[in-house]
Amino acid sequence: MKWTDVLEIAIELYEAHPDVDPVTVRFTDLHNWVVALDGFDDDHSRGGEKVLEAIQQAWIDEAK
Repeated sequence: MKWTDVLEIAIELYEAHPDVDPVTVRFTDLHNWVVALDGFDDDHSRGGEKVLEAIQQAWIDEAK
């Protein structure tokens, strides 16, 4: 998985953290959770604010 796999990451986060409201997640925690996902294989420093916002929004949509 790469940072560009926003929807796939959001689904994995939804499954890994089913009791978490994605609206309340801080970007530092979100970044750490993404890089800890099984199958994530990308440069950790590429996870900037824009991509984290996109992942968070996709996770919010997935949780609905």
